[in-house]
Parts: sequence; C-alpha cells; structure tokens
Amino acid sequence: MANSKQALKRVRQNEKRNTANSALKSRVKTLRKNSITAAAEGNTDAAQKAFTQFTSAVDKCAKKNIFHKNKAANLKSKTAKAIKEAQAA
Repeated sequence: MANSKQALKRVRQNEKRNTANSALKSRVKTLRKNSITAAAEGNTDAAQKAFTQFTSAVDKCAKKNIFHKNKAANLKSKTAKAIKEAQAA
C-alpha cells in the first residue's frame, strides 16, 4: 500500500488513466471487428466508413502513446488486408 500522499495520488492517477486507456483500446477492437464483418457481408460503404473510423481511433491511440506507432501502422495494415480478402471472398 502507498505510504505517502504523493504515492496515493499516483495510484489515483494510474487508475484514472487505466480506465480511459482501456476504453480506447476496446473502441479500437470494436471498430476493427465492425469493419471486417461489414466487408464480409458485402457492404462496402459501411466497411469503408468503419475502416475510416478505425484508422482515426488507432491514430489517436498512437498519438497518446497507448499504442506504439509501429503497432498502429501494423493494425491498420492487417485490417486493410483482412477487409480486402473479405470483399474478394
């Protein structure tokens, strides 16, 4: 357990940041899933819109250092590839 006021404050800050970061990560996962499923269903407009929202969310996470910039690029690349494959099938 934290022994000083400063340590207690850091614990509070970390909990707050953890919940915010978890929400953003969850949003990225949901948007990725939505874009791939829309492409698999053949709905290209919805897939494109979801992919745009997904890339925006990933870039915001990279900017806030929730994801490393290379991980963000990797996520966008793999998702674009998965969408392309889903539309081809």
